[in-house]
Amino acid sequence: MQVNLFRNIWDRIKEAGAYLLNSRLVMLILVFCLSSSILIGRLFYLQIVKGEDYLQNYELSIRRTSTIQGTRGNIYDRNGELLAYNKLAYSVTINLSTVENAITTTRRAEKNQEINRILDKVLSIVEEHGDSVISSFGIVLDSAGEYQFTQTSETQRLRFIADVYGKAKIDQLTKKQKNQTAADVIHYLCSDERYGYGLDESSLDAAYILKMINMRYAMNLNSFQQYIDTTLASDVSDETAAAIMENKDILTGIDITEDSVRKYTDAEYFASIIGYTGQISQEEYDALSEDDKKRYSLSDTVGKAGLEQTFDSVLQGTKGKTTVYVDNLGRVTDTVSRKEPEAGNDVYLTIDKNLQENTYKLLEEKVAGIVLAKLQNVLTYDPSNVSDSKNLIIPVGDAYYNLIGNSIIDTGHFVKDDAKTAEKAVYSIFQPKREEAVAAIIAQMQNKDAAAYKDLDDEMKGYMDYVCDTVLTKNTGILNSDLIDKNDDTYISWAKDEVISLYTYLNYAISKNWIDTTKLGENSYSSSEEIYQEILNYLQDYLKNDSSFDKLLYENLIKSGSVTGNQVCAILYEQGVLPMDESAYNGLLSGSIGAFSWLTGKIQNLEITPGQLALEPCSAGAVVTDPKTGKVLACVSYPGYDNNRLSNVMDTDYYVQLSTGLSRTFYNRATQEKTAPGSTYKMMSSVAGLTEGVIGGGTYLPCTGEFDKITPSPKCWIYPSAHGSLNVVGAIQHSCNDFFYEVGYRLGQDENGNYDSSVGLEKLEKYASMFGLDETSGVEIPESDPQISDTDAVRSAIGQGTNNYTVSQLNRYVTAVANRGTVYKLSLVGKTTDADGKLIKEYEPEVVNQMDEVSSSTWDLVHNGMESMVKNSSVFSKMEIAMGGKTGTAQQSKVHPDHVLFAGYAPADDPQIAITVRIANGYSSNYAAEIGRDITKVYFDANAAKDLITGKASSLGKAGSGD
Repeated sequence: MQVNLFRNIWDRIKEAGAYLLNSRLVMLILVFCLSSSILIGRLFYLQIVKGEDYLQNYELSIRRTSTIQGTRGNIYDRNGELLAYNKLAYSVTINLSTVENAITTTRRAEKNQEINRILDKVLSIVEEHGDSVISSFGIVLDSAGEYQFTQTSETQRLRFIADVYGKAKIDQLTKKQKNQTAADVIHYLCSDERYGYGLDESSLDAAYILKMINMRYAMNLNSFQQYIDTTLASDVSDETAAAIMENKDILTGIDITEDSVRKYTDAEYFASIIGYTGQISQEEYDALSEDDKKRYSLSDTVGKAGLEQTFDSVLQGTKGKTTVYVDNLGRVTDTVSRKEPEAGNDVYLTIDKNLQENTYKLLEEKVAGIVLAKLQNVLTYDPSNVSDSKNLIIPVGDAYYNLIGNSIIDTGHFVKDDAKTAEKAVYSIFQPKREEAVAAIIAQMQNKDAAAYKDLDDEMKGYMDYVCDTVLTKNTGILNSDLIDKNDDTYISWAKDEVISLYTYLNYAISKNWIDTTKLGENSYSSSEEIYQEILNYLQDYLKNDSSFDKLLYENLIKSGSVTGNQVCAILYEQGVLPMDESAYNGLLSGSIGAFSWLTGKIQNLEITPGQLALEPCSAGAVVTDPKTGKVLACVSYPGYDNNRLSNVMDTDYYVQLSTGLSRTFYNRATQEKTAPGSTYKMMSSVAGLTEGVIGGGTYLPCTGEFDKITPSPKCWIYPSAHGSLNVVGAIQHSCNDFFYEVGYRLGQDENGNYDSSVGLEKLEKYASMFGLDETSGVEIPESDPQISDTDAVRSAIGQGTNNYTVSQLNRYVTAVANRGTVYKLSLVGKTTDADGKLIKEYEPEVVNQMDEVSSSTWDLVHNGMESMVKNSSVFSKMEIAMGGKTGTAQQSKVHPDHVLFAGYAPADDPQIAITVRIANGYSSNYAAEIGRDITKVYFDANAAKDLITGKASSLGKAGSGD
């Protein structure tokens, strides 16, 4: 019985076991219980047994893939001389993802506070060791400490604002956003609840805020690319790098990376050709093709100007890639993979480094010589009383003021705590003057019975012009020029006849809806009186904070003698523009040294340059080519600039000085500045006249000094004298206007002898186009479009009319003259190679036209005329090398010195160089010819430079009376 009971129990146990084995639910419960037990045990081990250890050694490992920028290719001259290269340097970077991962709060204000704490510490370390953080944001501080946009056009400004507000297109901006000032944009980025950076404008210095925004904005540009580093400061010192590394425990996401920075040798001579590099802007990135966008990111360094920009895709290296693990502080804990970057290709120019530098120095010394010859010790001067522009002088008052107007002197420093004696003295004079001037302007504009513009004194006229034309129209758009009817009688009374006051004009403009009230704010106005009063309120605030208006006031103070030349010159020492010379400085302050003699001495020694003074003249351009190949040997724009200060970490103060200065340094005088060609055009007219058969080699035409076949009758430059009877060779030699007036006239005659200017213009255009003057010259940097004259065939034949060309375009033309009709597409680039020197591409200038229509005898006549001009000119009297050449003069106006030109070639029997020179407002074409002569000397004799280039203002030959 017991056996049966045991058996029954055993059977039940087997049944229960079989049930459990066959039940899925039971098995799941068992597995769950087992897993839970293991998990609980593991958690107990991690948190209780080992919790303290793991807390102390906590690391958050993140897998991070980043790109490695390829090394940018070098730039060399034709002989392998290094012009642009890369230097290994340290950069301070931040990884935003790492920072955000380490911040536990989700509140934006607290996030901003932590990010700003990190950046503030970085800024402190960087500046403590003499380095600077990035400065690529589109807003800077001007000399008065006010925010201003760096964009040079309205479209660029709006594109920048659209980028700030995250808009893909300008059209997506609201009207309020479009009208925002630079200060408005700063305020938005500081304080916006959703997108602002949490910077307190009321307690922080404007310069500090701008530095913080530069860093924050750069980080934002990279925020959509996970784990990409943002450079906060580049090319920092070893001391800065060491200090950053020492503080990494409190600088989450901050690191020091080894990077390459762009460097330029002999910067000022080549900057106009090579340009500089900088971080790509949103606008530049958006303009890329879809394929290029795959190659670039918003953290990339790209060419911003010159060949650095046009050959960026060649110079850019191929990016590498690295994948690593980093901890919560951004430190690399393990490297997964690495693909090495590839260096960019090298570019070899056709430019000869020595010739480029020598040409630049010759231009500078000659322009300095002209300035010295024309500078006189008078503060004010009225050029309208001078009958011949060659007799214009330069008043020293202009020179004193231009040291401020050209931003060589920083007037913003006058109010700083460390301002020196002369700075404080000048500011003490300026401050009450500004209050007085603003009050006088407002009083004038409030007076409905105010005097007409023409009856005001010169100072008040200047204020009214500035308020109307600059502030209300150009700067703010309150007076909308697009809406103004230029044929309206009241407009004419103001702008041309000058018989009404600004009060009358603006109130009339309000009645005609020429005023954009949205620019005055968001208030609604019920009457024209309210609108006008709001304009006055706006002006009163605007003028008190307008650095350009300040400069106008300084000009008045200097030219009235209230601020002395001695004070201005002493400030050059105080601000470090010149190295301190205690004796000279104290002499200027005491008056024992005269400012005029001191200044002329500094100009003579080129311690103060024409480019700094920004007088007329202050600039020049020259291009030298090989007429056998079309390769450019020198392409010089004076004044130049130091592109090292704009690449990598931009020197913002320097950029503002260049971009707002009177010298217009960024404007390439060789490829962008256009003037009439003057008498250098007469070779083209000769070819046209000879080829069309309206003159022959034996044709003699009379010069009576005045050409009376058209009205008004143009005159020869020699008038009231005359050249008499000349053939084409003599006409080129003596630059006879009458001869070429007749050529233009005959080109415009039909078969019946009737004159039609349009017929003559068509024929002149035909030959100008044959010489390539209908298109840019081909150089691989930005170049202005040429303009063939479309009015007055008679005057156009001597290079007047509406003819307008750059030096580079005139050089291509004279190159074709020199080589007897081969028109090249000029080139600055000789070849490209890879980093190992293997040839990738050879650049040969393209022949765009071969002037087969022009006979050999025609070329002989033209060359004989140019060579006769040189042989009979005192400028070339001691030349050992025979040359052909032609001078030219382009009049700007009677109150400005003429622009002067020279075009020529050498040697005469087998031209190896073609030269074109222009000095803007250079007075006499002989001065341009002297430069052409000296360029020839230094090209053919390297030792000649030692005698010709002295480091001082050059002496001038006889100015001459012709062109």
